[in-house]
Amino acid sequence: MNEKFFELPEEKQNQILQAGWRVFSRNSYKKSPVSEIAAEAGISKSLLFHYFVNKRELYLFLWNRCAEITMQYLTEFLCYEQEDLFDAMYRGMQAKLRLMTEHPDMGLFAVKAFYETEEEICTAIKESYDKYFQVKADKALSHVDPDRFVPGLDFRMMYREMYWASEGYLWEMIQHKELDVKRMEEDFLKLLAFWKSVYLKKEEKG
Repeated sequence: MNEKFFELPEEKQNQILQAGWRVFSRNSYKKSPVSEIAAEAGISKSLLFHYFVNKRELYLFLWNRCAEITMQYLTEFLCYEQEDLFDAMYRGMQAKLRLMTEHPDMGLFAVKAFYETEEEICTAIKESYDKYFQVKADKALSHVDPDRFVPGLDFRMMYREMYWASEGYLWEMIQHKELDVKRMEEDFLKLLAFWKSVYLKKEEKG
């Protein structure tokens, strides 16, 4: 990546980022023209390639920037300061819903990138996802009290299962033209209630 990108005014950087998220969120990686991204950003295709070596580098930069912003939202919502794992999960969903409301193109891009199958980028996305997942899992599980849960649980597997279910639900919901944030929050509360009924000891479920 050309460091001259960071010498651009912040407003221009954001125009390029927003254009990239918008175009990639509407189509697959393969079917997203770089020329369209450049046009939406108000620059030429050649200038865009002056800042980013190729389409792959641009996509992965957008992905990593999206991951950084997601972590900022999770931190802002105090997700990792909660003593209760399910409180942390609920705040995490609130953070993602806020992000998708305030930055719809970026939110949609993040979910679509998670399911991207193009060989040119999917390995790099998976490696990056695994890194961020481990960071989030370590923080979320650091406060877990094993005595509250049914005996013999693999806590990392439990967290992974809940995380996958949450991501799968987001993917299902973004298939609609508009996000129904109220419904999504209500559905996630039902998911939380279900997970508590499965994983917590009987005396902890109330």
